[in-house]
Amino acid sequence: MLPGAGATLVALARIAREGDLWRALWTSNQALLYGYLLAVVVGVPLGLLAGRARRLGAFAGVILDVLLFTPTPAVIPLVVLATGLGLGTRALVVFVFAVAIIAVHAAAGARSANPEVIEMARAFGAGHLQLYRRVVLPAALPSVLVGLRLGLSRGISGMVAVELLLVAVGLGRLLERFQGDFDAGGVYAVVLVIVAEAVLLTGAVRQAERRLALRRSDAGLA
Repeated sequence: MLPGAGATLVALARIAREGDLWRALWTSNQALLYGYLLAVVVGVPLGLLAGRARRLGAFAGVILDVLLFTPTPAVIPLVVLATGLGLGTRALVVFVFAVAIIAVHAAAGARSANPEVIEMARAFGAGHLQLYRRVVLPAALPSVLVGLRLGLSRGISGMVAVELLLVAVGLGRLLERFQGDFDAGGVYAVVLVIVAEAVLLTGAVRQAERRLALRRSDAGLA
């Protein structure tokens, strides 16, 4: 049940050659793409607003805490019962996994904005939209990027969890098939693909964080 590296790579080459891997990746990553993008579109603005608006922040904080500390796999059956077994359901599960951590980091970044700069912008007639776009978002961007990276990791976990627990498609279906066949090499090959995808995607976001930090450092020296 613990195959060596050689057996895992042989299994990986086999499922890649047969086409099962590519079909599974396409199926799974559709849900990841839609769910994660929705989490970004909802989570970042919600977090920025919650970080600056006291009443909204108090209300949103309770909701976000519930999403963060509730065992998310326990919510998956409820989502499936409410929405069915299609792509939308899997994308919604990815959204639920990712949105809270993205919003929490965006809110923390918004709270770190310099109050003096905000007051100065208001004194010069900046409206709410300009204030968030020109002052709050740039100040919160490092924290937002951290949230995007962690949210992506949680989104990938949600993508696999829903496919393993309830909707047997994509990479989750491959894992179940290889487990049922006692094909340990195939199981570890699929796990290797999932880990490699997570490392590549989160590494790209981490690289954006480093570039932003370097740009801020250069601007500070200038």
